[in-house]
Amino acid sequence: TIVNIGNGQSCLVSTDGILKWDGLPQTEKNRILNWSLLFLHQSVGGDLEEGCSANDVNFEYYGKDVTPMNKPFGGIFIDVGNIANGNPYEKIRVFKDHILKHKNIWKICVFKFGYADIDDDNYLNVEIAYKNMIDEIRILIPNMKFVHVTPPLVYSIYEGNSAKRKVGEWMIETFKNKDVVFDFESIESKNGECSENSIWRICPEFRASKTDPSEINGVDETDGTGHLGKKAAGTISKAFLYSIYLSGK
Repeated sequence: TIVNIGNGQSCLVSTDGILKWDGLPQTEKNRILNWSLLFLHQSVGGDLEEGCSANDVNFEYYGKDVTPMNKPFGGIFIDVGNIANGNPYEKIRVFKDHILKHKNIWKICVFKFGYADIDDDNYLNVEIAYKNMIDEIRILIPNMKFVHVTPPLVYSIYEGNSAKRKVGEWMIETFKNKDVVFDFESIESKNGECSENSIWRICPEFRASKTDPSEINGVDETDGTGHLGKKAAGTISKAFLYSIYLSGK
């Protein structure tokens, strides 16, 4: 099947992507439905997937033995590689393995860290490992399109949010002139409007709460978490979809 995927463009997508997605003709939105895409993530990524579904873009399930086709596929690291949150290096290894396993099929790849993957002690090493993975994929699959996702924040500023934002800023600086960077952090924090001691955190209205629970993760009970409520996910995922759209436009 001939898939209508273009050269894409390099840019940074933040809150502006929400209205820009809304402004696209339906025919343009529908193009994503036939693009071979892998999105691997864990819990907050599941919130984004549910938000995409609310916007009529459904990801096919991707597990370790699934053969992809010309559709968007989404999967969680625990299913694909038995990798729990808090192990970023294994996530990177598994993602690269599955991109290369089906390198003749995938056109776009999207890797998303979990909020437990990055802290004050490891963020520099995580940056190196992530950059090495991207460089290797770029060499082995020269036409691959990338959407980079800045790491999700939690509500407590003492749970590594400063390190997560450092990685996010590094991603923007490193990749915005080559690929699409989805600045998830800036949307979650309203570009730092939701912060404490100048450290960004997820805004209360976006968190999974009793009035707006996450469809798959329920309610956040502690400040060390940062899942998205169903309503919030439906809105934020529009910018995520717009990022994907630009990568293959």
